[in-house]
Amino acid sequence: MEPASRSVKPLQGALLLALSALLFAFTGVGIREVSASVNNESVVFFRNLVGVLFFLPLLLVRGVRPLRTTRLKSHLWRTTYGLAAMYCFFYAIAHLPLADAMLFTYSAPVFTPLIAHIWLKEPLTRRMLISSLIGLCGVLLVAKPSAALFEGAALVGLAASLLAAFAFVSIREMSDSEPATRIVFYFSLFSALFSAIPLTWSWQPLDATQLSWLLGIGLLATASQVIMSRAYGLAPPGLIGPVAYLAIVFAGIIAWLLWGETPDSLSLLGAALIFAASLLSVARRRA
Repeated sequence: MEPASRSVKPLQGALLLALSALLFAFTGVGIREVSASVNNESVVFFRNLVGVLFFLPLLLVRGVRPLRTTRLKSHLWRTTYGLAAMYCFFYAIAHLPLADAMLFTYSAPVFTPLIAHIWLKEPLTRRMLISSLIGLCGVLLVAKPSAALFEGAALVGLAASLLAAFAFVSIREMSDSEPATRIVFYFSLFSALFSAIPLTWSWQPLDATQLSWLLGIGLLATASQVIMSRAYGLAPPGLIGPVAYLAIVFAGIIAWLLWGETPDSLSLLGAALIFAASLLSVARRRA
């Protein structure tokens, strides 16, 4: 049974998840720019380190009380899922065409309803399954995956989607007692500690411009994580998860504005399906 204290506010959750998707899109722009000169290990580490520094003002003003937790094990599991997904996504981006990697990145909501149903006993309705499938069809039209989708590296991308889905559901699982800020703080803290290990063999000197990009990426990603955690605390992942597909639409708009990458008719149709899936997932049922 779902704890009575766990909120179910799909409209508010969907709006927050849409805002989180927009911030993730801007984060992707920053990663695309900085990755030309900074290796993946450094990008992952600084993204998590900035996430820890993000909470310093809260610690200075309110002390450690808001961050005290009795669910350290749950935070460790959430970190394990999230950090493993992050590394898999970076691997997929490095070894697959960008469109294929994007497909894996945004297919996680397809798996969240089933995982949430098994793990948390959340309701699994036909509406959730249909909206997830519609959203995935939209992603396919936008991303246009190539034959490389069937190569060995694609398994890593699939693992990234599954791990991300587990991370989303783990956020939901903790939401009955853990606020979004606490969830993101422990994720950033543990992820920074774990992602520092690869730097022992992959460290590279960074100049001021690169550090500025990494700071911006970390701030955007952390703010997006806080908002996403709050969203999944307000509504089940299986219900509002398809709204995360909006990130690929936002990314397409930004790419068009910055780099003149004009979407074709299939991309526009895919964007329409993504929006339809997002609206269907939170639409009120008829009386």
